[in-house]
Amino acid sequence: MAVCTVYTIQSLNSTCSISTPTKTRLGFHQKQVVFYTTDKKTGRRGSNNGPSEIKCSAGDSQTVVIGLAADSGCGKSTFMRRLTSVFGGAAEPPKGGNPDSNTLISDTTTVICLDDYHSLDRTGRKEKGVTALDPRANDFDLMYEQVKAIKSGVAVDKPIYNHVTGLLDPPELIKPPKILVIEGLHPMYDQRVRDLLDFSIYLDISNEVKFAWKIQRDMAERGHSLESIKASIEARKPDFDAYIDTQKQYADAVIEVLPTQLIPSDNEGKVLRVRLIMKEGVKYFNPVYLFDEGSTISWIPCGRKLTCSYPGIKFFYGPETYFGHEVSVLEMDGQFDRLDELIYVESHLSNISTNFYGEVTQQMLKHADFPGSSNGTGLFQTIVGLKIRDLYEQLIATKAAAPLKATKA
Repeated sequence: MAVCTVYTIQSLNSTCSISTPTKTRLGFHQKQVVFYTTDKKTGRRGSNNGPSEIKCSAGDSQTVVIGLAADSGCGKSTFMRRLTSVFGGAAEPPKGGNPDSNTLISDTTTVICLDDYHSLDRTGRKEKGVTALDPRANDFDLMYEQVKAIKSGVAVDKPIYNHVTGLLDPPELIKPPKILVIEGLHPMYDQRVRDLLDFSIYLDISNEVKFAWKIQRDMAERGHSLESIKASIEARKPDFDAYIDTQKQYADAVIEVLPTQLIPSDNEGKVLRVRLIMKEGVKYFNPVYLFDEGSTISWIPCGRKLTCSYPGIKFFYGPETYFGHEVSVLEMDGQFDRLDELIYVESHLSNISTNFYGEVTQQMLKHADFPGSSNGTGLFQTIVGLKIRDLYEQLIATKAAAPLKATKA
């Protein structure tokens, strides 16, 4: 729907005619809007009653856009499920659409996978000798134009990359949601797309943990050899380092997953040290802190109120510098034995943007079967989800207050 503000010197009656939506070459669904002013005395359209100003914008409210970047197999899907759960409603593929669609839609959110903007299918990439991580295999112009359109309240026909067949399928209609999440390899690579983001997250899985995870999955579940797994990782590494890993410097929050420091020379990746790196000075985002904001704190909470088996749990909080930016870091090393006892840890954290006491613990218990629920990955993903909900509510409140301020002025 088109929203228009009309300022005139004399009192006018205004009518608005909206034509049938038309498609553009970039897959936008546009509506032509025609305005008429009617003189109260003559009833004639277009009467010259002095200067007037007409301002129009598409959509009742602008879509909030969140970007999530990570390599393949690094937990983006799990994080999306935690995030959409915070907003309520189950995220499901578009009803009646392509069964191989990568899109997930809930009452409030729409999650689109940026693999859909591959410009080359699997065969095309093989012929040209490029990986999906290479920018040459992706259409950033279309990505930018369509994310910009959705943010402005305009529906688009988004392409679909079929992960089953490796082909580019016919497009699907994406209507502007309240919150659009773009997840994939390159949400922060192109500056035009990056500038559209209201908040950005990077999931940074260390090489050691990524290798351990891939061995567990590909050797145990898919029967791959250790040599083939190593070769696959090494083949992707140059493009990952050049095009994906560099994006973390732009992220507002980074969830970094590292090997534990509680077990010497641990190579299994079962016990993890997870760091939540939060950039200072981001609008509508106040970093989480432990005990005392701005202090440097090390805390071992194991005892009567938190059951800890070997090797225990250790928390750290403090200020650091990350790619030249001031950040606050919250770190958890180890894993929980009982999620219901997480309330003890939650009670010592501030700025977690919960609506009620114990909401973090409730969310973690609700998704106890999700990967990472016993360690810092699940905890920090949940907290970031709550922070994004808070950011969204602040953005909406600010936009709602803007017309009132303009009227008073």
